[in-house]
Amino acid sequence: MFSRKQSGSTPVNTHMISKQKRYETLVQALHGDIYRYAYWLVGNKAVAEDITQETFLRAWKSLDSLNDEKAAKSWLITILRRENARRFERKQFDLVDMDDVTLSDDGPGHETQLEHRELHRLMAGLSEEYREPLILQIMFGFSGDEIAAQLDLNKNTVMTRLFRARNQIKEALDSHDSARGRKNG
Repeated sequence: MFSRKQSGSTPVNTHMISKQKRYETLVQALHGDIYRYAYWLVGNKAVAEDITQETFLRAWKSLDSLNDEKAAKSWLITILRRENARRFERKQFDLVDMDDVTLSDDGPGHETQLEHRELHRLMAGLSEEYREPLILQIMFGFSGDEIAAQLDLNKNTVMTRLFRARNQIKEALDSHDSARGRKNG
């Protein structure tokens, strides 16, 4: 009675195939960087994998809003930062009595690992306003202009924060080294 014209390439199918290819290219190109940033933020492999997956899920849902492919990494990092913030909005923290917890020390590893841990600890100790621009510069190699756009700040503000963050880390390392010298000397 009623017959439809069967065609394999409707505008909807063409759009979906194009979107799928765009998304797959995005994931292949940036998954490693986004995961590394997530791991840096949370310090836990499983949680980093989860928020990376959520980031790419949200990216798929709003892929049509990405107009400039050059801004894809910044766009994904913004999504990831928001996803990480959402994690804390819905998280119920379990409180533990410190008397019931046994802490163990596996002992120091290689000297390089210790240095990396110390730098990571010092960077984690920075206030967020200094930590975020520094991580974006160190891990992703973003310029001051790119960081300013990413964080919605003035470039001069970003450069000042980067300068102060490096100085705070340098001062902490210098005081740590001088304290170690007194103990060993």
